[in-house]
Amino acid sequence: MAEAPGQGKPAPCTVGWLSAQVGGPRPGMATDLETGAEPAEPGDLRPEHHRNIQGGTARAAVFGVSDGLLTNVSLILGVAGASPTSGLVRLAGVAGLVAGAISMAAGEYISMTAQAELFHRELAVEREELRRNPDFERRELVAVYVRRGVPQATAEQVVDALMQDPEVALEVHSREELGIDPTRTGSPLGAALSSFVSFAIGAVIPLVPWFFATGWGAVLVSIVLGAVGALAIGAAIGYFSERSIPRAAARQLLITVVAAAVTFGIGRLVGVGVAAAA
Repeated sequence: MAEAPGQGKPAPCTVGWLSAQVGGPRPGMATDLETGAEPAEPGDLRPEHHRNIQGGTARAAVFGVSDGLLTNVSLILGVAGASPTSGLVRLAGVAGLVAGAISMAAGEYISMTAQAELFHRELAVEREELRRNPDFERRELVAVYVRRGVPQATAEQVVDALMQDPEVALEVHSREELGIDPTRTGSPLGAALSSFVSFAIGAVIPLVPWFFATGWGAVLVSIVLGAVGALAIGAAIGYFSERSIPRAAARQLLITVVAAAVTFGIGRLVGVGVAAAA
């Protein structure tokens, strides 16, 4: 089959896994004899744990909270900038929350459904190729490992073992050639629900004060809650991505402040223009 985009790109821990199967070192890595360390027993190998970043649910949750907060704090301050009644601001905030949550959930469901259908289609094509042209698929996979530095004989040995089980062969080929994990094609419904709930959580943060206060007092509390929420979301993104937490928090806060300031300024201009025309 034709080489897919990204074919031959390393999959996490693949070369190390291959080396463990055949009892050799990772290409380019010092052996235990060279370093003087005691050879590791199979039971001593520490498993590596990675988050599932392909499924889409976690991504939908993160983006949902961020979008909910950013959208509604901007909407609320924009409407409040025009100096309407607190009831109108509250109505706009609730409408923004409901409409935004539904829109996010629907968009996420459609996106994830299309992605899952594409994944399943590619897996079906790969399964058929393995059935019709096993020798070509074998040579193709051997070439992938050889390009990564695995010796030809070792690559052939491992690939021959993998090709004995059709399901294992499909999983390995889909990972190496397509970059797809057949066991993690994502849940459209899960992503949609996660997006709906998380957007609503983010959107309700700047809306809360408008149920208990009015005027500039409510505006001020909305700004404070929005800033605190933005910092918390940015810090969470930095923590889970194992990046700089202060930098991620500051970036989220800056984006939120800019968006809210722009909409508030537009609201003030429009409000003043409407009042003058009246």
